[in-house]
Amino acid sequence: MERSKKEAPSPGLMHFGLMLAGLGTALLGPILPLLAKQWEMVDSQSGLLMMAKFCGAFLGGVTVSQRLRWSLLVGLAAGAVGFGGFALSPSMGLGCIGLFVGGFGLGQIITSINILAGRKFTAHRGSALSLLNFSFSLGAMLSALLAAWLLPHFALKGVLEVFAGLFVVGLLVLWMQMRGDVSGAESFDATPLQTGPQTGLSGRVYLYFAGLLVLYGGLETCLSGWLTTFALRYGDKTLAVSEYTTLLLWMALTFGRLGASAVMLHVGEKTAQQWTLALAAGFTAALAMAHSAGTIAIFAVLLGLSLAPFFPATFALLMAERPTARQAGIVVAVSGLGAAALPWMMGVISTRTGSLQLALALPFAAALGLLAMSLFAPRALAVAE
Repeated sequence: MERSKKEAPSPGLMHFGLMLAGLGTALLGPILPLLAKQWEMVDSQSGLLMMAKFCGAFLGGVTVSQRLRWSLLVGLAAGAVGFGGFALSPSMGLGCIGLFVGGFGLGQIITSINILAGRKFTAHRGSALSLLNFSFSLGAMLSALLAAWLLPHFALKGVLEVFAGLFVVGLLVLWMQMRGDVSGAESFDATPLQTGPQTGLSGRVYLYFAGLLVLYGGLETCLSGWLTTFALRYGDKTLAVSEYTTLLLWMALTFGRLGASAVMLHVGEKTAQQWTLALAAGFTAALAMAHSAGTIAIFAVLLGLSLAPFFPATFALLMAERPTARQAGIVVAVSGLGAAALPWMMGVISTRTGSLQLALALPFAAALGLLAMSLFAPRALAVAE
C-alpha cells in the first residue's frame, strides 16, 4: 500500500531536493576554468576542490540518521552554509572548506531522500526512484546550462549565492511540512526499506559492489569535472562554448537514463552493464585523441549515452542480492570516495605531464577496471544472475 503523499517531505520537495543535489554535484565542472584563473590554480590544485566536495558527500552519505527527515533538514542546512561560504571564499583553502560542508549536505540529501522514497512509495517503488534519479540528472544538466547562460552576464559570486539560497528555500518548506505532520513520524522513519527478508550481503559481494561504485564515481566525475577545461584547451577556446560541451555530456546522461529502463526490459542488467563499460572505455580513449570542438562534443554525447545505463543496472543487481538498508546506503555513498580521489589524481597527472590528454588515461583505466570486475563477478553473484 502506498503511503499518504501528505506526509513530509512531499514528493515535490523530494524532487526539488534531488535536483539541487544534481546541481551541486555537477557544479564545479563548468566553473573550474574561472576558479583556476581567479585563484591562480594549477590542475592539481583544481582537483583538490573536487576532492573536498566529494569527501564531504561521502561523510554525509554514511552518517545519515535513522530519523531521515532530520537528516534531510541537516543536509539542506549544510548545503546553504557550505555553498554560501564557497560563494564568499577569497581563496582556494577557504573554498575547499565551503565545498566540504556543502558536499556533506549533498550526501545527506541524496541518501535520505532515496531511503524515504523507498519507504513512501511502496506500490510503485521502481517508477518513483527512476523519476527521482531523472530529477538528479536534470539538476546536473542544468548546472552546465545555467553556467553557460548566466556567467557571461552575472558575477560568479552572485550566481553561487542564489544557488545557496535555494537550499534555504527547501529548508523552510521542509520545516513547515514537518510542523504540519507530527503524527506517525517516528513509526514512518522506522518502516523497513523492503517488505521481504533482508539477508544482507556477504563480505565478498559487499566489497564487490562497493568497488564498482568507487570506480564509477571516479570515472563519471573525471569526465564531467574536467570536460569543460579539456574542451577549452583542445577544442574551442571560448569558455561558453566549452561549457556547452559539458552540457551535452549531462544531457546524454539524463535522457540516456530515461531510455535505459526500456532497454533493460529486453537486455539483462549484467549484459547492459558490460556493454556500457566497453563502450565507455573506447569513447574515453577516442576523446583523448580529439583535437577539435566538434569531435570533442560528439564524444561527450557518446560517453553520456554509454554511461547512462550503468548505475540503474548496477543498482538493480545490488537490490537482487537483498542488502540491508544500511548496506545499500553505504555502497551508494562510497562512490563519493572515487569521485574525490580520481579527479584529483587526474589533475596531478595533468600538472606533472603538462597534458590533460594524457591524464585521461586514468578514467580509461577505471572503465577497463570496471569492465573486468563485471566480467569476473563473484561466483555467488554470477550464479544468481
